[in-house]
Amino acid sequence: MVDAKFERLDRSETPLYGKPVIIACGFNSKTRARFRALVELAGLSHVPVIWPTSAMASLPVEKLASMPDGTGREEPSDLPRAVIVGGITAARLHGLMGVCRKSGMRPALWATLTPTSETWTLEQLLAELSRERAAMQARKQPADSVEPDKPHKKE
Repeated sequence: MVDAKFERLDRSETPLYGKPVIIACGFNSKTRARFRALVELAGLSHVPVIWPTSAMASLPVEKLASMPDGTGREEPSDLPRAVIVGGITAARLHGLMGVCRKSGMRPALWATLTPTSETWTLEQLLAELSRERAAMQARKQPADSVEPDKPHKKE
């Protein structure tokens, strides 16, 4: 992998890298309809949503991003839950993340397209996002969260 790292997004109205697209991984048929409704609620009904299947995991992300709206919608997927976006503003992305959080949707890995990530396969990008999440969660663990030694019982 290339040296990639997590970067916090501002709430800018400048479009993010790439053409407008949402690549939604790991949603079943019931949650796909719900997620699509959340996309519309966030004012992004014009943005194509691609639903990658497990068979598409070996494709470069840029190829997935250029597929027609709704690709994969009817196929099962056991990919990790992730939402990868391109071409929308950071402010719109924050809005989408907010409506997803408020809806109680199961948490997803979130990413934006970059010139580097679009060259990776979906499988590589999902693995990198999982590593980033694990590293961030490890940093959030306070050093003193380890249980103190328990006193020994006297016999």
